[in-house]
Amino acid sequence: MANTVLRKDYSGAGNKQRQTISVWVKRCAGLSGNQAIFSVRHTGNSNFYGYLRFKTDSSLEYYINNPSIQMITNRKFRDTNAWYHIVITLDTTQSTEADRLKIYINGVQETSFQTATYPSQNAEVTFGDDYRHEIGSYDSSYYFEGVMSHFYFITNTAYQASTFGSTDSTTGEWQITTSPTITYATNSFFILKDGNSVTDLSGQGNNYTVAGGTLTKTEDNPSNVFNILNPLYLSASKFNFIQGNLRSNGWSSGTSQTWRSIYGTLGASSGKYYFEMKCDNMYSGDTGNIALGIVSDDQVVQTADNSKFFNGSTAYAYAGNGQKLNNDDSIAGGDSYGSSFTTNDIISCAYDLDNGKIYWAKNGTWANSGDPTSGSTGTGSAFNLTANLTYLPAVANYYDDDRWSFNFGNGYFGATAVASAGTNASGNGIFEYDVPTGYTALSTKGLNT
Repeated sequence: MANTVLRKDYSGAGNKQRQTISVWVKRCAGLSGNQAIFSVRHTGNSNFYGYLRFKTDSSLEYYINNPSIQMITNRKFRDTNAWYHIVITLDTTQSTEADRLKIYINGVQETSFQTATYPSQNAEVTFGDDYRHEIGSYDSSYYFEGVMSHFYFITNTAYQASTFGSTDSTTGEWQITTSPTITYATNSFFILKDGNSVTDLSGQGNNYTVAGGTLTKTEDNPSNVFNILNPLYLSASKFNFIQGNLRSNGWSSGTSQTWRSIYGTLGASSGKYYFEMKCDNMYSGDTGNIALGIVSDDQVVQTADNSKFFNGSTAYAYAGNGQKLNNDDSIAGGDSYGSSFTTNDIISCAYDLDNGKIYWAKNGTWANSGDPTSGSTGTGSAFNLTANLTYLPAVANYYDDDRWSFNFGNGYFGATAVASAGTNASGNGIFEYDVPTGYTALSTKGLNT
Protein backbone atom coordinates (compact mmCIF):
# COMPACT_ATOMS: atom_id res chain seq x y z
CA MET A 1 0.00 0.00 0.00
CA ALA A 2 3.06 2.26 -0.29
CA ASN A 3 2.16 5.77 -1.48
CA THR A 4 -1.47 4.71 -1.75
CA VAL A 5 -4.01 7.18 -0.37
CA LEU A 6 -7.69 6.46 0.23
CA ARG A 7 -9.73 9.61 0.81
CA LYS A 8 -13.18 10.81 1.82
CA ASP A 9 -14.30 14.43 2.34
CA TYR A 10 -17.32 14.50 4.66
CA SER A 11 -19.98 17.20 4.41
CA GLY A 12 -21.52 16.70 7.84
CA ALA A 13 -20.49 15.57 11.32
CA GLY A 14 -21.17 12.30 13.08
CA ASN A 15 -20.90 11.51 16.77
CA LYS A 16 -17.51 12.76 18.01
CA GLN A 17 -17.69 11.44 21.57
CA ARG A 18 -18.32 7.73 20.97
CA GLN A 19 -16.38 6.00 18.20
CA THR A 20 -14.63 2.79 17.23
CA ILE A 21 -11.78 2.15 14.80
CA SER A 22 -11.10 -1.50 13.93
CA VAL A 23 -8.59 -2.56 11.29
CA TRP A 24 -6.22 -5.43 10.54
CA VAL A 25 -2.77 -4.37 9.32
CA LYS A 26 0.39 -6.14 8.21
CA ARG A 27 3.54 -4.05 8.18
CA CYS A 28 6.19 -4.36 5.47
CA ALA A 29 9.25 -2.26 4.59
CA GLY A 30 10.09 1.17 5.93
CA LEU A 31 9.80 0.38 9.64
CA SER A 32 11.90 3.41 10.53
CA GLY A 33 9.45 6.03 9.24
CA ASN A 34 6.20 7.53 10.52
CA GLN A 35 3.32 5.67 8.88
CA ALA A 36 -0.30 6.80 9.12
CA ILE A 37 -3.04 4.18 9.20
CA PHE A 38 -5.96 6.64 9.49
CA SER A 39 -5.97 10.43 9.64
CA VAL A 40 -8.26 13.44 9.66
CA ARG A 41 -7.66 17.15 9.04
CA HIS A 42 -9.55 20.35 8.44
CA THR A 43 -8.49 21.51 4.99
CA GLY A 44 -9.04 25.17 5.89
CA ASN A 45 -7.83 25.30 9.50
CA SER A 46 -4.51 23.71 10.45
CA ASN A 47 -5.46 23.62 14.14
CA PHE A 48 -7.75 20.63 13.66
CA TYR A 49 -6.21 17.30 12.75
CA GLY A 50 -5.45 13.85 14.10
CA TYR A 51 -4.08 10.44 13.17
CA LEU A 52 -3.55 6.84 14.12
CA ARG A 53 -0.03 5.90 13.09
CA PHE A 54 3.08 3.85 13.66
CA LYS A 55 5.88 6.14 14.79
CA THR A 56 9.51 6.03 13.71
CA ASP A 57 10.34 3.79 16.69
CA SER A 58 7.49 1.40 15.67
CA SER A 59 5.29 2.35 18.60
CA LEU A 60 1.60 3.02 17.94
CA GLU A 61 0.20 6.53 18.42
CA TYR A 62 -3.34 7.91 18.57
CA TYR A 63 -3.16 11.69 18.39
CA ILE A 64 -5.69 14.54 18.27
CA ASN A 65 -4.39 18.10 18.08
CA ASN A 66 -7.48 19.95 19.34
CA PRO A 67 -8.58 18.94 21.93
CA SER A 68 -5.21 17.57 23.02
CA ILE A 69 -5.17 13.75 23.12
CA GLN A 70 -2.06 11.61 22.76
CA MET A 71 -1.54 7.93 23.48
CA ILE A 72 1.81 6.33 22.52
CA THR A 73 2.46 2.70 23.37
CA ASN A 74 5.66 1.41 24.90
CA ARG A 75 5.19 -1.69 22.83
CA LYS A 76 6.92 -1.82 19.42
CA PHE A 77 5.30 -3.34 16.36
CA ARG A 78 8.09 -4.71 14.17
CA ASP A 79 6.85 -8.14 13.14
CA THR A 80 6.51 -7.95 9.35
CA ASN A 81 5.02 -11.43 9.05
CA ALA A 82 2.15 -10.91 11.49
CA TRP A 83 -1.23 -9.29 11.09
CA TYR A 84 -2.06 -6.89 13.92
CA HIS A 85 -5.69 -6.27 14.81
CA ILE A 86 -5.94 -2.69 16.11
CA VAL A 87 -9.07 -1.47 17.88
CA ILE A 88 -9.47 2.07 19.22
CA THR A 89 -12.47 2.45 21.55
CA LEU A 90 -13.45 6.05 22.35
CA ASP A 91 -16.14 7.16 24.81
CA THR A 92 -15.40 10.56 26.29
CA THR A 93 -18.65 10.55 28.32
CA GLN A 94 -17.08 8.09 30.78
CA SER A 95 -16.32 9.49 34.23
CA THR A 96 -13.11 7.47 34.65
CA GLU A 97 -10.26 8.90 32.57
CA ALA A 98 -8.78 5.56 31.52
CA ASP A 99 -12.17 4.36 30.27
CA ARG A 100 -12.47 7.19 27.75
CA LEU A 101 -9.90 5.81 25.32
CA LYS A 102 -8.79 2.18 25.02
CA ILE A 103 -6.35 0.58 22.57
CA TYR A 104 -6.51 -3.14 21.86
CA ILE A 105 -3.97 -5.19 19.90
CA ASN A 106 -5.08 -8.70 18.93
CA GLY A 107 -7.81 -8.60 21.55
CA VAL A 108 -5.59 -7.49 24.44
CA GLN A 109 -5.87 -4.01 25.91
CA GLU A 110 -2.67 -1.96 25.91
CA THR A 111 -1.90 -0.59 29.39
CA SER A 112 1.73 0.54 29.08
CA PHE A 113 2.30 3.92 27.41
CA GLN A 114 5.22 6.27 26.77
CA THR A 115 2.68 9.09 26.74
CA ALA A 116 -0.89 8.97 28.01
CA THR A 117 -2.92 12.15 27.60
CA TYR A 118 -6.53 11.03 27.84
CA PRO A 119 -9.43 13.08 26.53
CA SER A 120 -11.26 15.28 28.97
CA GLN A 121 -14.80 14.24 29.85
CA ASN A 122 -17.31 14.91 27.03
CA ALA A 123 -14.55 16.08 24.67
CA GLU A 124 -15.27 15.92 20.93
CA VAL A 125 -12.57 14.58 18.62
CA THR A 126 -11.90 15.51 15.00
CA PHE A 127 -12.43 12.00 13.62
CA GLY A 128 -15.98 11.78 12.30
CA ASP A 129 -16.28 15.54 11.76
CA ASP A 130 -16.98 17.21 8.40
CA TYR A 131 -13.28 17.11 7.54
CA ARG A 132 -11.03 15.21 5.13
CA HIS A 133 -10.31 11.63 6.21
CA GLU A 134 -7.46 9.58 4.73
CA ILE A 135 -6.44 5.94 5.00
CA GLY A 136 -2.79 5.04 4.41
CA SER A 137 -1.43 8.56 4.81
CA TYR A 138 -1.69 11.90 6.59
CA ASP A 139 -2.10 14.83 4.18
CA SER A 140 -0.54 12.66 1.43
CA SER A 141 2.55 12.00 3.56
CA TYR A 142 3.50 9.52 6.30
CA TYR A 143 2.54 6.73 3.88
CA PHE A 144 1.68 3.36 5.34
CA GLU A 145 3.91 0.50 4.11
CA GLY A 146 1.94 -2.70 4.24
CA VAL A 147 -1.47 -4.31 3.87
CA MET A 148 -4.85 -3.56 5.44
CA SER A 149 -8.05 -5.57 5.77
CA HIS A 150 -11.54 -5.18 7.26
CA PHE A 151 -11.41 -1.46 8.05
CA TYR A 152 -14.28 -0.23 10.25
CA PHE A 153 -14.93 3.30 11.46
CA ILE A 154 -18.04 3.53 13.62
CA THR A 155 -19.61 6.60 15.16
CA ASN A 156 -22.11 6.69 18.02
CA THR A 157 -20.95 3.38 19.55
CA ALA A 158 -17.80 2.40 21.45
CA TYR A 159 -17.28 -1.28 20.67
CA GLN A 160 -14.78 -3.56 22.36
CA ALA A 161 -12.25 -5.69 20.50
CA SER A 162 -14.34 -8.81 21.15
CA THR A 163 -16.92 -7.48 18.69
CA PHE A 164 -14.46 -7.97 15.81
CA GLY A 165 -12.46 -11.01 16.87
CA SER A 166 -12.15 -13.95 19.25
CA THR A 167 -9.54 -16.28 20.70
CA ASP A 168 -9.22 -19.67 19.03
CA SER A 169 -9.90 -22.29 21.71
CA THR A 170 -7.31 -24.68 20.26
CA THR A 171 -4.39 -22.45 19.27
CA GLY A 172 -4.99 -19.50 21.60
CA GLU A 173 -4.53 -17.13 18.65
CA TRP A 174 -6.67 -14.08 18.01
CA GLN A 175 -8.84 -14.65 14.95
CA ILE A 176 -11.05 -12.40 12.85
CA THR A 177 -14.84 -12.27 13.07
CA THR A 178 -15.80 -11.62 9.47
CA SER A 179 -19.44 -10.63 10.07
CA PRO A 180 -19.69 -8.81 13.41
CA THR A 181 -22.95 -7.35 14.66
CA ILE A 182 -22.54 -3.60 14.15
CA THR A 183 -24.85 -0.59 14.25
CA TYR A 184 -23.64 2.09 11.88
CA ALA A 185 -24.38 5.81 12.15
CA THR A 186 -23.47 9.06 10.36
CA ASN A 187 -19.97 9.00 8.78
CA SER A 188 -19.42 5.34 9.66
CA PHE A 189 -17.89 3.07 7.03
CA PHE A 190 -16.68 -0.47 6.42
CA ILE A 191 -14.30 -1.12 3.50
CA LEU A 192 -11.54 -3.54 2.39
CA LYS A 193 -13.49 -6.62 3.41
CA ASP A 194 -12.47 -9.22 0.84
CA GLY A 195 -10.18 -7.36 -1.52
CA ASN A 196 -9.29 -3.87 -2.66
CA SER A 197 -12.81 -2.47 -2.95
CA VAL A 198 -13.30 0.96 -1.34
CA THR A 199 -17.08 0.72 -1.59
CA ASP A 200 -18.66 1.26 1.83
CA LEU A 201 -20.41 -1.90 3.06
CA SER A 202 -21.97 -0.23 6.11
CA GLY A 203 -25.03 0.99 4.25
CA GLN A 204 -24.10 4.62 4.97
CA GLY A 205 -22.79 5.24 1.44
CA ASN A 206 -19.43 6.56 2.62
CA ASN A 207 -17.36 5.25 -0.26
CA TYR A 208 -13.67 6.15 -0.31
CA THR A 209 -11.67 6.97 -3.44
CA VAL A 210 -8.10 6.09 -4.38
CA ALA A 211 -6.54 9.55 -4.30
CA GLY A 212 -2.96 8.41 -4.89
CA GLY A 213 -0.97 5.31 -5.78
CA THR A 214 -2.46 1.93 -6.62
CA LEU A 215 -4.58 -0.22 -4.34
CA THR A 216 -3.68 -3.85 -5.04
CA LYS A 217 -5.55 -6.97 -3.94
CA THR A 218 -3.59 -9.66 -2.10
CA GLU A 219 -4.35 -13.22 -1.01
CA ASP A 220 -2.49 -12.49 2.24
CA ASN A 221 -5.10 -11.94 4.95
CA PRO A 222 -5.63 -12.27 8.72
CA SER A 223 -6.86 -15.86 8.29
CA ASN A 224 -4.03 -16.99 6.00
CA VAL A 225 -0.64 -15.31 6.35
CA PHE A 226 1.65 -15.74 3.33
CA ASN A 227 5.43 -15.77 3.28
CA ILE A 228 7.19 -12.52 2.39
CA LEU A 229 10.86 -11.49 2.48
CA ASN A 230 12.04 -10.46 5.92
CA PRO A 231 13.28 -6.85 6.21
CA LEU A 232 14.73 -7.46 9.68
CA TYR A 233 17.74 -9.49 8.54
CA LEU A 234 21.02 -7.60 8.59
CA SER A 235 21.44 -7.67 4.81
CA ALA A 236 17.90 -6.34 4.34
CA SER A 237 19.05 -2.88 5.38
CA LYS A 238 20.86 -2.67 2.03
CA PHE A 239 17.86 -3.74 -0.06
CA ASN A 240 15.24 -1.30 -1.26
CA PHE A 241 12.10 -3.40 -0.75
CA ILE A 242 8.79 -2.32 -2.27
CA GLN A 243 5.31 -3.72 -2.83
CA GLY A 244 4.80 -5.76 0.29
CA ASN A 245 8.41 -6.87 0.76
CA LEU A 246 8.11 -8.99 -2.37
CA ARG A 247 10.07 -6.91 -4.87
CA SER A 248 13.59 -5.51 -4.93
CA ASN A 249 14.15 -2.06 -6.34
CA GLY A 250 17.93 -2.24 -6.14
CA TRP A 251 20.24 -1.30 -3.32
CA SER A 252 19.24 1.29 -0.74
CA SER A 253 22.86 1.98 0.21
CA GLY A 254 26.44 0.85 -0.24
CA THR A 255 28.39 -0.41 -3.23
CA SER A 256 26.65 -1.33 -6.49
CA GLN A 257 28.56 -4.61 -6.77
CA THR A 258 28.45 -7.09 -3.91
CA TRP A 259 26.55 -10.24 -3.04
CA ARG A 260 23.57 -9.77 -0.75
CA SER A 261 21.05 -12.36 0.41
CA ILE A 262 17.57 -12.10 1.86
CA TYR A 263 15.27 -14.72 3.37
CA GLY A 264 11.62 -15.53 3.87
CA THR A 265 9.55 -15.04 7.00
CA LEU A 266 8.12 -18.57 7.08
CA GLY A 267 10.05 -21.80 7.39
CA ALA A 268 8.99 -25.42 7.09
CA SER A 269 10.48 -28.82 7.96
CA SER A 270 7.84 -30.98 6.28
CA GLY A 271 5.34 -30.65 3.46
CA LYS A 272 5.57 -29.67 -0.22
CA TYR A 273 5.75 -26.01 -1.28
CA TYR A 274 5.82 -23.98 -4.46
CA PHE A 275 6.72 -20.35 -5.25
CA GLU A 276 7.70 -18.20 -8.23
CA MET A 277 10.21 -15.43 -8.91
CA LYS A 278 10.16 -13.09 -11.91
CA CYS A 279 13.47 -11.66 -13.11
CA ASP A 280 12.48 -8.02 -13.63
CA ASN A 281 15.96 -7.02 -14.77
CA MET A 282 19.24 -8.87 -15.19
CA TYR A 283 22.37 -6.72 -15.29
CA SER A 284 23.44 -6.85 -18.92
CA GLY A 285 27.20 -6.63 -18.37
CA ASP A 286 27.54 -9.85 -16.39
CA THR A 287 24.41 -11.96 -16.53
CA GLY A 288 23.62 -14.80 -14.20
CA ASN A 289 24.21 -13.14 -10.86
CA ILE A 290 20.79 -13.85 -9.36
CA ALA A 291 20.21 -17.07 -7.44
CA LEU A 292 17.11 -18.34 -5.68
CA GLY A 293 16.26 -21.37 -3.60
CA ILE A 294 16.05 -22.45 0.03
CA VAL A 295 18.39 -22.53 3.02
CA SER A 296 18.17 -24.11 6.46
CA ASP A 297 17.53 -21.62 9.23
CA ASP A 298 20.83 -22.43 10.97
CA GLN A 299 22.82 -21.42 7.86
CA VAL A 300 21.20 -18.05 7.23
CA VAL A 301 24.07 -15.63 6.50
CA GLN A 302 24.00 -12.70 8.92
CA THR A 303 26.19 -10.22 7.06
CA ALA A 304 25.12 -7.16 5.10
CA ASP A 305 27.61 -7.46 2.23
CA ASN A 306 29.24 -10.42 0.47
CA SER A 307 26.50 -12.71 1.79
CA LYS A 308 25.85 -15.67 -0.51
CA PHE A 309 23.22 -17.90 1.05
CA PHE A 310 24.15 -20.74 -1.34
CA ASN A 311 27.61 -20.95 0.26
CA GLY A 312 26.38 -23.46 2.83
CA SER A 313 26.08 -27.23 3.06
CA THR A 314 22.30 -27.07 3.58
CA ALA A 315 21.60 -24.31 1.06
CA TYR A 316 20.25 -25.07 -2.40
CA ALA A 317 19.97 -22.59 -5.27
CA TYR A 318 19.46 -22.15 -8.99
CA ALA A 319 21.35 -19.30 -10.67
CA GLY A 320 20.80 -17.17 -13.74
CA ASN A 321 23.58 -19.02 -15.56
CA GLY A 322 21.64 -22.30 -15.31
CA GLN A 323 23.86 -23.75 -12.58
CA LYS A 324 22.61 -25.47 -9.45
CA LEU A 325 24.42 -24.41 -6.28
CA ASN A 326 25.11 -26.12 -2.97
CA ASN A 327 28.03 -25.22 -0.72
CA ASP A 328 29.43 -23.11 -3.58
CA ASP A 329 31.38 -19.90 -3.14
CA SER A 330 30.33 -18.50 -6.53
CA ILE A 331 27.75 -19.20 -9.21
CA ALA A 332 30.58 -20.33 -11.49
CA GLY A 333 31.28 -23.16 -9.07
CA GLY A 334 27.93 -24.88 -9.53
CA ASP A 335 26.90 -27.76 -11.75
CA SER A 336 24.87 -27.53 -14.94
CA TYR A 337 21.18 -28.13 -14.28
CA GLY A 338 18.83 -26.07 -16.47
CA SER A 339 18.55 -23.19 -18.90
CA SER A 340 19.91 -19.76 -18.08
CA PHE A 341 17.35 -17.07 -17.32
CA THR A 342 17.23 -13.33 -17.87
CA THR A 343 14.89 -10.33 -17.83
CA ASN A 344 11.16 -11.23 -17.87
CA ASP A 345 11.72 -14.94 -17.25
CA ILE A 346 9.75 -16.56 -14.43
CA ILE A 347 11.47 -19.21 -12.31
CA SER A 348 9.41 -21.70 -10.31
CA CYS A 349 10.71 -23.55 -7.26
CA ALA A 350 9.07 -26.69 -5.86
CA TYR A 351 10.57 -28.30 -2.79
CA ASP A 352 9.40 -31.57 -1.29
CA LEU A 353 10.50 -31.72 2.33
CA ASP A 354 8.78 -35.07 2.90
CA ASN A 355 10.98 -36.80 0.32
CA GLY A 356 13.96 -34.42 0.42
CA LYS A 357 13.85 -33.17 -3.21
CA ILE A 358 13.95 -29.78 -4.92
CA TYR A 359 13.11 -28.71 -8.48
CA TRP A 360 13.23 -25.54 -10.57
CA ALA A 361 11.42 -24.58 -13.76
CA LYS A 362 11.86 -21.76 -16.27
CA ASN A 363 8.67 -20.30 -17.72
CA GLY A 364 6.70 -23.39 -16.78
CA THR A 365 9.16 -26.06 -18.04
CA TRP A 366 10.87 -28.12 -15.35
CA ALA A 367 14.66 -28.31 -15.67
CA ASN A 368 16.35 -31.66 -16.20
CA SER A 369 12.96 -33.19 -17.15
CA GLY A 370 12.04 -32.85 -13.50
CA ASP A 371 8.83 -34.25 -12.07
CA PRO A 372 8.03 -32.78 -8.65
CA THR A 373 5.23 -35.34 -8.21
CA SER A 374 7.64 -38.31 -8.45
CA GLY A 375 8.00 -38.53 -4.67
CA SER A 376 10.95 -40.49 -3.32
CA THR A 377 12.07 -41.35 -6.86
CA GLY A 378 12.97 -37.67 -7.36
CA THR A 379 12.90 -37.65 -11.15
CA GLY A 380 15.00 -34.70 -12.30
CA SER A 381 15.51 -33.38 -8.78
CA ALA A 382 18.46 -31.02 -8.41
CA PHE A 383 19.51 -32.16 -4.94
CA ASN A 384 18.76 -34.56 -2.13
CA LEU A 385 17.95 -32.25 0.75
CA THR A 386 19.31 -32.81 4.22
CA ALA A 387 16.38 -34.08 6.29
CA ASN A 388 14.90 -32.84 9.58
CA LEU A 389 15.82 -29.19 9.06
CA THR A 390 13.69 -26.07 8.77
CA TYR A 391 14.09 -24.39 5.38
CA LEU A 392 13.41 -20.79 4.36
CA PRO A 393 13.06 -19.36 0.84
CA ALA A 394 16.09 -17.27 -0.13
CA VAL A 395 17.41 -15.08 -2.93
CA ALA A 396 20.76 -13.45 -3.61
CA ASN A 397 22.01 -11.05 -6.28
CA TYR A 398 25.25 -9.23 -7.03
CA TYR A 399 24.42 -6.01 -8.89
CA ASP A 400 22.42 -2.96 -7.94
CA ASP A 401 20.80 -3.19 -11.39
CA ASP A 402 19.47 -6.71 -10.71
CA ARG A 403 15.73 -6.68 -10.04
CA TRP A 404 13.32 -9.42 -9.05
CA SER A 405 9.82 -9.90 -7.65
CA PHE A 406 8.33 -12.92 -5.86
CA ASN A 407 4.92 -14.51 -5.93
CA PHE A 408 4.44 -16.70 -2.87
CA GLY A 409 0.76 -17.10 -3.74
CA ASN A 410 -0.55 -13.54 -3.74
CA GLY A 411 -1.16 -13.70 -7.47
CA TYR A 412 1.08 -10.72 -8.31
CA PHE A 413 4.62 -9.95 -9.37
CA GLY A 414 5.02 -6.52 -7.84
CA ALA A 415 1.84 -4.64 -8.72
CA THR A 416 1.17 -6.73 -11.83
CA ALA A 417 -1.26 -9.63 -11.63
CA VAL A 418 -0.24 -12.99 -13.08
CA ALA A 419 -1.08 -13.16 -16.79
CA SER A 420 -3.28 -16.26 -16.54
CA ALA A 421 -3.43 -18.21 -13.31
CA GLY A 422 -2.33 -21.83 -13.48
CA THR A 423 -4.12 -24.70 -11.81
CA ASN A 424 -3.70 -25.21 -8.08
CA ALA A 425 -5.41 -28.24 -6.60
CA SER A 426 -4.65 -27.08 -3.04
CA GLY A 427 -6.78 -23.96 -3.57
CA ASN A 428 -4.19 -22.03 -1.61
CA GLY A 429 -2.60 -19.15 -3.52
CA ILE A 430 -2.65 -17.90 -7.11
CA PHE A 431 0.34 -18.56 -9.36
CA GLU A 432 1.38 -17.94 -12.97
CA TYR A 433 2.02 -21.63 -13.71
CA ASP A 434 0.40 -24.89 -12.68
CA VAL A 435 1.25 -25.92 -9.13
CA PRO A 436 2.39 -29.56 -9.03
CA THR A 437 -0.18 -31.87 -7.47
CA GLY A 438 0.40 -32.21 -3.74
CA TYR A 439 2.18 -28.85 -3.42
CA THR A 440 0.81 -25.65 -1.89
CA ALA A 441 1.74 -22.06 -1.13
CA LEU A 442 4.02 -21.30 1.82
CA SER A 443 1.45 -19.77 4.16
CA THR A 444 -0.09 -20.50 7.54
CA LYS A 445 -2.88 -22.41 5.79
CA GLY A 446 -0.32 -24.30 3.69
CA LEU A 447 1.74 -25.16 6.77
CA ASN A 448 -1.31 -26.61 8.52
CA THR A 449 -2.70 -28.80 5.73
